[in-house]
Parts: sequence; structure tokens; C-alpha cells
Amino acid sequence: MSEQLVFHYQKQFQLESGTSLPGFQLAYTTYGQLNQDQSNVVWVCHALTGSSDFTDWWSELFGEGKLYDPADWFVVCANTLGGCYGSTGPLAVNPQTLQPFYHSFPQLTNRDIVRAFDLLRQDLGIAQVHTLLGGSLGGQQALEWAILQPEVFRNLIQVASNARHSAWGIAFNESQRMAIRQDPTWQTSTSEAGIAGLKTARAIAMLSYRHYTCYEASQQEPGNSITDDFRAASYQVYQGEKLAQRFNAYTYWLLSKAMDSHNIGRDRGGVEKALERLRAKTLFVGVDTDLLFPIEEQQQLHRLVPGSRFTQLRSGYGHDGFLVETAQLTQAIRAFYEIEKVKHRHYENTEV
Repeated sequence: MSEQLVFHYQKQFQLESGTSLPGFQLAYTTYGQLNQDQSNVVWVCHALTGSSDFTDWWSELFGEGKLYDPADWFVVCANTLGGCYGSTGPLAVNPQTLQPFYHSFPQLTNRDIVRAFDLLRQDLGIAQVHTLLGGSLGGQQALEWAILQPEVFRNLIQVASNARHSAWGIAFNESQRMAIRQDPTWQTSTSEAGIAGLKTARAIAMLSYRHYTCYEASQQEPGNSITDDFRAASYQVYQGEKLAQRFNAYTYWLLSKAMDSHNIGRDRGGVEKALERLRAKTLFVGVDTDLLFPIEEQQQLHRLVPGSRFTQLRSGYGHDGFLVETAQLTQAIRAFYEIEKVKHRHYENTEV
């Protein structure tokens, strides 16, 4: 069974922006048991609106008889700093004012977020992680963390992500934040501020998460007589309503900004120099129809990281294929592990 836990950090936490948080907490989920030599740790980083419960949104990867069986692996996932699933975020109470942060919550970068993750890792007494796995925003964080702490991670699996967020991706995110800004309630300091704008933002986001073929297959009208109330239109409204029931506009704004700021080359001499710090054996995975993180981004990373592996998932779901095509992803990860195992055996035999 998975276990839901909370890590408390009581000291001032300095951020890249120059501001700080007066401590924080991270909600995290563990699954399985840590073995004696700590060689079975898998750390998962979730996507933009995900939670620490990876068995919910990547359920086909984790469980009895699956790729990461709890009988063999100890899996950890923390809800991101700034999140709304138990970690300190804009709706949390600021201990200095005894009021919720709301708009006063400081801007975060992925580098800030993974530094918080690393404090949790240290608190858990985990010296080495067998596999660091993340997709989309979580993939950005995984790559940033593997560069920040290169000696900690043996394997890195980055799925449908990049080294630096693209102008295209930033434009999509800003369009969504424009929708939130247009909501008159966004200027208020309440938990519901910007909720109507958030619904529109999510509808915009769906156009980047999916693909033309996906909408044609699932939302096109079956007949020829419809002139209004289209299935595709109601689907957009449904997706906005669905997210608004479980998320808030503050966190959406904050984490989309963290995604935009993602650039592993910042203050490291550029992307190529930053990638030279990687020590983990790395698998880059892309989705062939991904519009938001196009496959060229993962292919470029593969070219820049000597000895890395690259796998393409085939999907009609666009970017969301990284959550849907779990059979292909499982096969790719198993093959990656097997190749690395063979390489390790060859190295040992050569040494002898």
C-alpha cells in the first residue's frame, strides 16, 4: 500500500528570485519498502496539475506485477512546492502574517523546487536514487535535479520534456495566464480568485496537450445536421470545469511560470555545458504527435548527452500520450534497463 506523509522544513528557504519562504512542507507518497543497501529507490516528479499519488495518474507503471512492483522497488513522489495537494502553496497560511499567501506567494523556479525535493531526500536518509523519472513539468524538474546533484542519481528517465522551455510553450502558458487575468475576481484575495479564468486557461491548455487526430477521433460529430452545441465545444467546457474542482488559479499561475523559467543552462554557461554535469545513465522519451514538447526537443537532448538512449512513443493523443501510452513506455524503460545491465556486465568483464 502507498503511504501519504508530510515533510516539514522549519528554516528560511532562499529562492532564486532573491526572496524566501519562512519554511515549507512537502506532501509526499511512498510505495514499497526501502531495501537494506538502498539500491531500489525510484523517485517520480509529477506534471503541472498532478499530485504525489503517482498510482493515480501513472497507475499502469506502478503496482503488483507491473514495471515498478512494490515488492521490488521503493517509490517516492512529492507534491511540488507551490502545489495544492498538501505542499506549501499560495493557499497555505503564511506563518508570519497568519493569513493565506494568496498573491504574495513568491515566484518559484524548477531549481527552487528540486532544492526542496533534495531536502526531503536528505531527511529520508536516501544517499542514492536508482531511477529519477518525470514527465512534462516533472521531466524538467528531473533533469534540473540530476544536474544539480549528479552523484545521487544512477538513472534518469525524462519523458516528453526539454532542457529549456520553448518560446512556443511560453506563449501557450502566457495565453492561459491572460485568461486568468481577465477574470475580475483574480484581483481579490480569496481561495476562489480567478476560477473562471482558470477554466478558460485549461481549455486553452487542452489544445496543446492533445492533437488534431485525437479531437477528430473522439469529438467530431457523427452526423451532418449539427449547427451548434458541438461535442468538441462541450468537451472544452467540461475540461475547464473538471480542473476547477480540484485546482486553484494561484498554483496554476505559479507552476506555469516555473515551467517558463526552465533553462538548465542558466548561470551554467548554456545548455550544453550544463548537460556535461550529468552522471546518470539517461533515457529521453518523446511522443511523435506532441505539440507542446515536440519530439525534436528530446532528440536534441539525446544528441547532446553521449551514451544516452532515445525512444519515441507513437500516439494519437499528442503530449498526453506520455500518460496514456504506458505499455510502450514500460517496454522502453525495460529495454533501457536491460541495455544498461549488459553494458555494466561488459565493463566488469573488461576490468577483470
